[in-house]
Amino acid sequence: MMDVLSSILAFVVAISVLVAVHEYGHYIVGKWSGMKVLRFSIGFGKPLYKKVAGPDQTEYCISAIPLGGYVRFLDSREAAVDPSDDGRAFDQRPIPLRIATLLAGPFFNFAFAIVAYWALFIYGVPTVVPAVGEVEPESYAAEAGLLPGDRIIAVGDRETADWEATLLAMLDRMVATGSIPLTLEDDDGFRRQTAINVGDDASRLTEPGLLFDGLGFRPWGVSDIPAIIGELTEDSPAGNAGLVSGDRITRIDGVTIDNFSDLVEAVSTRADRSVEVVYERGGETFDTVVNIASMERDGQTVGRLGVAAGVGGTDYVYLKQFGPLDSVGRAIQRTWDSTLFTVRMLARMVTGDVSVKNISGPINIAQFAGDSAERGLSSFLGFLAIVSISLGVLNLLPIPILDGGQIVYQTIEGLKGSPLSERAQIAGQQFGILALLILMSFAFYNDLARIFG
Repeated sequence: MMDVLSSILAFVVAISVLVAVHEYGHYIVGKWSGMKVLRFSIGFGKPLYKKVAGPDQTEYCISAIPLGGYVRFLDSREAAVDPSDDGRAFDQRPIPLRIATLLAGPFFNFAFAIVAYWALFIYGVPTVVPAVGEVEPESYAAEAGLLPGDRIIAVGDRETADWEATLLAMLDRMVATGSIPLTLEDDDGFRRQTAINVGDDASRLTEPGLLFDGLGFRPWGVSDIPAIIGELTEDSPAGNAGLVSGDRITRIDGVTIDNFSDLVEAVSTRADRSVEVVYERGGETFDTVVNIASMERDGQTVGRLGVAAGVGGTDYVYLKQFGPLDSVGRAIQRTWDSTLFTVRMLARMVTGDVSVKNISGPINIAQFAGDSAERGLSSFLGFLAIVSISLGVLNLLPIPILDGGQIVYQTIEGLKGSPLSERAQIAGQQFGILALLILMSFAFYNDLARIFG
């Protein structure tokens, strides 16, 4: 129950922040363009909070349904304009200013993503090097010769320093050509090139959660860190038993230790106990008795060995952190890459090259929001950046009731010298509503399908 509530809260916070950013773009550029703002609302429906302020007596509202928002400008098409406000209605301002006001919402979403990525790059984000974990036999990955521990240096001609960039590049190349060209590097620093060929199976593999299972390999993760001792704490149980940095622990009390995660689990459940530890050193196998210490963690007593991960821990995980100026360029590049990727994926959904199961509704977004919020501020900020980019792209689609459709209307009016007929505008709105209903239906269906399997 608490997980559901936290997801709902994170979703409301995320949507409220991103809608406020989007609508503020319309609001501020509209004001700069000489338009009168009647209402600025976060949410739809009945206002829960309303404040009237400013020389134009603008209504600032927080409304009951937190699934969007709007800015209402004075418009002579909706009501008669007072002579004192003549020329300040949206439809009375020059067309370039109207288009600028409409573009400002999506632009502010992209700007928010840049600021979010900039903050993340300065603050520093623990990053996992894109590397190969377990490889399934007789899979696409196995046929391409991928081996556990291989680092993915580049996808095609695009260098990949983290998994986010790697996934974008892999999906892009797979959908476009049915092949994923890779540059790999093994533990000895030797580089080789190969390609994962999926052919006509590319569309199926774009379904959520199918990519790595379908390709036949698992991304390298914590479970792939070998149980090799790195640094030892002062007066550690391991050091007191004669273990040194570089030793690889293979068994504890007869339990096989395959990786560092297994080691942590085995030690945690053996607080204040003497255990037999089998380890490897210099190609030979030894054993010793270790008196596991204890410590308090999250209100529980757990075992403590007093060691950190050695080779394979710091090799694959690092802190991505840059200076303020360097972070600006990197944040702009990340936002640009993600925007282009989103546009290409949407276009390929229309052509059938990408599964429409990738369309997410509020339920799935809420789950992602809750999960990212639980992982901390940096994770939640990264989530907001991605959703903000998606919101900016979607609002630029040429659907009449979205910003993109309204920009098309204004452009046509500028070209023909007069607005579209009322009949044409009504038909466009009906088409827009139908298109959004279809999109929302797909989104809700996909959400429910993910929940009920």
